[in-house]
Amino acid sequence: MTAPIDAEVEDATARLYLAIGRLARLLRRTGSPGLGPGAVSALATLARCGPMRLGDLANKEGVAPPTLSRIVAALVEAGYVKREPDPQDGRAWLATPTPEGETMVSGVRSARVRELQRRIEQLTPEHVTALVNALDALETLVGEESKGAPA
Repeated sequence: MTAPIDAEVEDATARLYLAIGRLARLLRRTGSPGLGPGAVSALATLARCGPMRLGDLANKEGVAPPTLSRIVAALVEAGYVKREPDPQDGRAWLATPTPEGETMVSGVRSARVRELQRRIEQLTPEHVTALVNALDALETLVGEESKGAPA
């Protein structure tokens, strides 16, 4: 008796995966002047979470440390991130967003949020209600520490 439910969940899982991927790609193309999605994501994480070691940032971003090292080096070169000594370990350093980095993230986030809002406003009231009702489950799915945490 669970087979139809399992098939339904399997189908919904695949549909959700595809929809999230397409939506993410759509939004990445909005308001991202010159920075790739990995750089924007790392910068947004630093802006939201504060200074952190490269390994911790790599873990949060779900990428290998060498990949993140290249991303952070490019952000440092662009003036969006600065390196500071780790006060708890003089051999390590912390990546910290600069004021320019904070402004960049805010602008990208604002443009993407506006685009998402524009798309949501085109939905039926029933679909908007369904999205709002799904937020708690989605936030739990991605392990958000608190409701309404900025992307």
